[in-house]
Amino acid sequence: MKAPISIQRGTVAAVFIDLQEEHRQDPRYLVEGYETILANVQLIQAAARQNHVPLYHWAYIVDLDNQDRPFHPLSEDGKSAFSDKSDPLTEICREVAPAKGEPLLIKAEASAFRSGPAARDIKSGGIEWLVISGVWTEACIDASVKDAMAKGFRVLLVKDACGSGSAAMHQTGILNLANRLYGGAVTDTEGACRLLAGESVIVWQVEGSVPLRFTFDNAAQLYAEL
Repeated sequence: MKAPISIQRGTVAAVFIDLQEEHRQDPRYLVEGYETILANVQLIQAAARQNHVPLYHWAYIVDLDNQDRPFHPLSEDGKSAFSDKSDPLTEICREVAPAKGEPLLIKAEASAFRSGPAARDIKSGGIEWLVISGVWTEACIDASVKDAMAKGFRVLLVKDACGSGSAAMHQTGILNLANRLYGGAVTDTEGACRLLAGESVIVWQVEGSVPLRFTFDNAAQLYAEL
């Protein structure tokens, strides 16, 4: 269902998840269309800063010296096969890095909100809505959105400011989230920027039980129509 919504000023924060260099430079973990995603994220960040919306940034860092991960994939040198604490490619991409005063939070699991005080601290500031973008859609975005909802946030999922290893992985990840995004909405970068500016925007909201019964043949079309 598509319907207009607006978000009251002071009740929204912008969340950016795992926008790290490894997704641009490590051939094993490239995100399809990453440059476009980063450009869209820049627009959202600019809109958030212009409208005095707080920004929160997360990076995924694996520290096997201090984490119990019995089945975690390893590289030949015994380090984590991805996001290892010693890898400089875990740095946030320069063009979307935190500005002065914006927190960069480190997570050791897929979700930004599974553990730690972040959700509680954000909610204590009167935040009701989280505008979420980042990578990978079916992994860390999926986990973060679901945990944010479980902790009482409404989620505005920005579909073209998220990404994964392929368009199919990303689009079906968004559709799966959209099917269960109770209390939240799906929009694109333009819509997110307008909502951050206090405008009313027509967005997609879930109605009923699992309305998007997508197939191999129609998934891309349903995604485009969100």
